Amino acid sequence: MKIGGGVVYGAPRATALPKLLFSHGSNRLRCSATSSSTDHVSFIKDVATSKPPQNLSQLMKMLKIRGDTIMSPGAKQGLIPIVIPLARNNSVVEVRKHGVWLLAKNVDQLIHRILVEADTENSSENSDELFHASGDLGEKLYAKGDFAKSQISNLDVYLLKQVGLFPDVLERKVKRHFEQGDHVSAMVTGEFYTKKEHFPGFARPFVFNAEVLLKVGRTSEAKDAARGALKSPWWTLGCKYEEVANIAQWDDEQIEYFKEKVSEEGKQEDLKKGKAPAQVVLDEAAFLLDLASVDGTWDECVERIAECYKEAGLNDVATFIQYTD
Repeated sequence: MKIGGGVVYGAPRATALPKLLFSHGSNRLRCSATSSSTDHVSFIKDVATSKPPQNLSQLMKMLKIRGDTIMSPGAKQGLIPIVIPLARNNSVVEVRKHGVWLLAKNVDQLIHRILVEADTENSSENSDELFHASGDLGEKLYAKGDFAKSQISNLDVYLLKQVGLFPDVLERKVKRHFEQGDHVSAMVTGEFYTKKEHFPGFARPFVFNAEVLLKVGRTSEAKDAARGALKSPWWTLGCKYEEVANIAQWDDEQIEYFKEKVSEEGKQEDLKKGKAPAQVVLDEAAFLLDLASVDGTWDECVERIAECYKEAGLNDVATFIQYTD
């Protein structure tokens, strides 16, 4: 199942992440058939104390039209606690209990992509409904037939050129290069994927680039790329921690280091070094999220993460973290 989520609150290692759309899977999810876009807008305003994306209501209508089940924004059990669930796509089995997968950089970009894909799927019965639900924004972004008029034969190429960068599309492009035996183009695209202006704060591009380098026999460079990926939040790796640690040629030393940092001894050591108390607990929250991503044990860390934010004086964030249906 594929879950879209919104606002990212967070810890120091998450502050570089803007409001993005993610997929996140878990077999423990609960959904609400009565949830609406109004519920999510109100939740973001009142509980997350954040400004909702301008066109979220249109996106929610479109997700429902294409068959996704709209979820209650508070149905966060089993999910990383700093995202807001939007919808579940039952047509896809995609379990990502170890973190999140980036779907789009913003609401408008995802709406644009949905319209393009609806237009190219000739059998799509709900194409007209999707275009109608997109409203004035849809008219500005895409008109039916634009893809055909572009004379671009490949949908992925059109998305990258006319809509924006998407992790899944870039990764498919690399895989096609490999299928065609073009290793140079595969490596160039893999490196392009990692440019910091594309997906700032996300580890996934570096993980994928490490896999590309490993595939072409550049083991040392792959190791460096994997170690670079592990400097970002582990819940943005897009895979299990162990898979990346293996490429990085690390055993459990990073996990043990993080566990030491969240221990009382580790926190006291940071305080002795002059780190501000608020920063120490915020760091603890970030480390706890990373550790929870290893096994997907999100529910076990929620209370302590919320306490960290309270101790840092961020009561609104703590309330959001703890909120659940």
